[in-house]
Amino acid sequence: MVSDKHGLKDQVAGKFKEVKGKLTNDKSEQAEGKIQKTFGKAKDKAQDVKDELKDKE
Repeated sequence: MVSDKHGLKDQVAGKFKEVKGKLTNDKSEQAEGKIQKTFGKAKDKAQDVKDELKDKE
């Protein structure tokens, strides 16, 4: 199972939706995929900041 600690699951699922939307010409699904991918990246960055702060303690 893929760990979702860094938003990887959201990034992969978002990319899949984005590509599927492009192939089926579904602009709504394509946009939803981009949003989910961005959300996954934001989770990744937030976790990195959290880890950095934890290391400084």
